[in-house]
Amino acid sequence: MIIVDRALEARRAEGNPIRVALVGAGFMGRGIALEIVTAFPGMRLAAVANRTLAEAQRAYREAGVESVKIVETVAQLEEAVGTGQYAVTDDAMLLCRAGNIDAVIEVTGEIEFGAHVVLEAIANGKHVILMNAELDATVGPILKVYADRAGVVLTYTDGDEPGVAMNLYRFAKSIGYEPVLMGQIKGFLDRYRNPETQQAFAAKHKQKPQMVAAFADGSKLCLESTIMANATGFKVGTRGMYGHRGAHVKDVVSHFSADQFANGGLVDYVLGAEPGTGAFVVGHNDHPIKRQYMSYFKMGDGPLYLFYTPYHLPHLQLPHTVARAVLFRDATLAPMGAPVCDTLALGKRDLRAGEILDGMGGFTCYGLIDTYEVCRAEHLLPMALSQGCRLKRPISKDHPISYADVELPPGRLCDKLRAEQDTYFAPSKTPHLG
Repeated sequence: MIIVDRALEARRAEGNPIRVALVGAGFMGRGIALEIVTAFPGMRLAAVANRTLAEAQRAYREAGVESVKIVETVAQLEEAVGTGQYAVTDDAMLLCRAGNIDAVIEVTGEIEFGAHVVLEAIANGKHVILMNAELDATVGPILKVYADRAGVVLTYTDGDEPGVAMNLYRFAKSIGYEPVLMGQIKGFLDRYRNPETQQAFAAKHKQKPQMVAAFADGSKLCLESTIMANATGFKVGTRGMYGHRGAHVKDVVSHFSADQFANGGLVDYVLGAEPGTGAFVVGHNDHPIKRQYMSYFKMGDGPLYLFYTPYHLPHLQLPHTVARAVLFRDATLAPMGAPVCDTLALGKRDLRAGEILDGMGGFTCYGLIDTYEVCRAEHLLPMALSQGCRLKRPISKDHPISYADVELPPGRLCDKLRAEQDTYFAPSKTPHLG
């Protein structure tokens, strides 16, 4: 990100900051607001939208901004932005439609609402930065088609593990080490965790129990791995990934051989390894002299070499993605074309006919990554689309849930986009958008 700081400083000196709008003022949204307002000259958080207006005001207040203007129309928002006033609203569509907003950050984690926001932002020529793994992993490829046609950047964010891993991927490739494995360091995993088991942890860290459970049960891990796969073409070695345990992330190299990547790279994770967080990429280079140099620099004997970052700081690093998108039209990571992997829903316990699935981090199901080809062939229900679905028949614990097993909530845009994505990227068919 070395070039980004100078470019932002130039925008500050010109009195022409990037004008950013934020949709979602929860725990992470407030952190993003704090970072942009206090640490990023050359970028201005022009407006915040949240369903609960008080939370949008709180985001500014915690960043040291006391004076904000409540806006109810596009004209009011444009006037506020034009006169340098910070604005808040409970209508996210205003942020997408205002002419003097450069980029929209979507950080709600809600797939249906997020889909409406992203399509509206794209339609109005806004660059879109996602911190919404549910949306990106499930319909990101078709949203990228819309963004490309509109001439805007759609990107997932630096700071979250997929972005951290993609930075490593690009670095390794740029120095001649072909990436063959990428993933994240997972400290804990229990597929059956739920909001009740995570209540105390969530309260301690001032988070929502269901969100914390989505991390603990591995569903979020699989969505983020899906995002990496769709951005690189990497697949999975097995449903759910291998998830080898190790004392340190460096041990990951010992679990794989170069021969395993003959048919392409993989996404995976390491479990319980130091440094406990962050992301990694394994690069391949079999040049004999280069192997001598890498041995000298204590990178191992090769031909597989580990590159890793021992942290991920989502709200601190996200503004870099904004700057890259707006100033350089460079996506941190985005789907490269047709979807490669998907995250399917499985029963977290024995489920009864008539039950309503409660989605990510709930009591009813968890997500596992597999190839998109397999999920499509078996008509498996994506984990991020499971919320609100009614079961037509019983589902046993750990059994995949298919579309045939559920009634979808009527009229959802996310389901329309998913169907459109399946049609657009269908094998042996000419892509088109209706």
